[in-house]
Amino acid sequence: MKFGASEYFWLLWVVVAALLFQIYVARTKHRLLARFAAPGLLERITGSVSRPRQRLKVALLLLGLLFGVLSLVQAKWGFHWEEVQRRGVDVVVALDVSDSMLARDAESGGDLPRLERAKREITDLLNLMDGDRVGLVAFAGAAFLECPLTLDYSAAALFLEDIDTELIPIKGTAIAEALRTSIGAFEGGAADSRAVILITDGEDHSGEALAAAEEAKQQGVRIFAIGIGKPEGAPIPEAGGGFKKTRSGEMVLSKLDETTLQKIALTTGGKYVRSVTGDLDLESIYLDGVKASLEERELESSRRKRWEHRFQWILALALLALALEPLLPERRGRSRHA
Repeated sequence: MKFGASEYFWLLWVVVAALLFQIYVARTKHRLLARFAAPGLLERITGSVSRPRQRLKVALLLLGLLFGVLSLVQAKWGFHWEEVQRRGVDVVVALDVSDSMLARDAESGGDLPRLERAKREITDLLNLMDGDRVGLVAFAGAAFLECPLTLDYSAAALFLEDIDTELIPIKGTAIAEALRTSIGAFEGGAADSRAVILITDGEDHSGEALAAAEEAKQQGVRIFAIGIGKPEGAPIPEAGGGFKKTRSGEMVLSKLDETTLQKIALTTGGKYVRSVTGDLDLESIYLDGVKASLEERELESSRRKRWEHRFQWILALALLALALEPLLPERRGRSRHA
């Protein structure tokens, strides 16, 4: 037996309270009647009252409450096996973790760095996904597969939580390596059902990003690029305070390179979106881009138990008991020879 809403079991205390209340009422009623009339007169007044019927009425009331609570916990017993097929697409999110992602121009208030804003948006994306496999790639001067393709979004969220700019010691922004690592994460999955969501400020230091995009195109992988930051640039915070500067003392500005990202997306038939301040628009990319343009395929087939709901029978017993209780009279019918 299983229960669909076991949190309602606490209502059994209501049944216990009702039982104690009925005992209190019965004893109080008996004590007051004893004060009201002498024993002989009391017997004549209450002689037609049936004690068994009184107890039965209380029992029906308590049973109605008990069955009502048991119906709320949604009791299930008996099951059958059900074939479950999950269809979806494969999505790898490639997230830039270079130092430039520490710049605070991802939202109007400047409260969050680019990386933290991106991680929060990816978390929202994981909550939105249903039936699609997702993987995570982190990249700076090198790229690593942090989370292989999985249907376990909770596991992906745990991997995402640990991603920061200290994860990869090699500095820089190697977009080409990030794309190649993302393509390799698909493990030869079906064409037309694979997408890479690239989140970066677009400052490619390798110069091979467009070549990697061509490789993605040849393998049927679409790239949806999201540019985070502002074209005019923003200073990069230092760990000990202040901002990064060149040897000549000039402040280093991290600028969004939209041109490269647009070319990457267009090469593969994907889409480029510049993040609006405070919003990466990942939901639009996922629903209107990835889901709308890619072909779903069967990702998983399994059998699961389907438990049968039985609470309706218990609820029927509760209603029957509560309906009978007021119809049952406490007094016995008078005898014809009385």
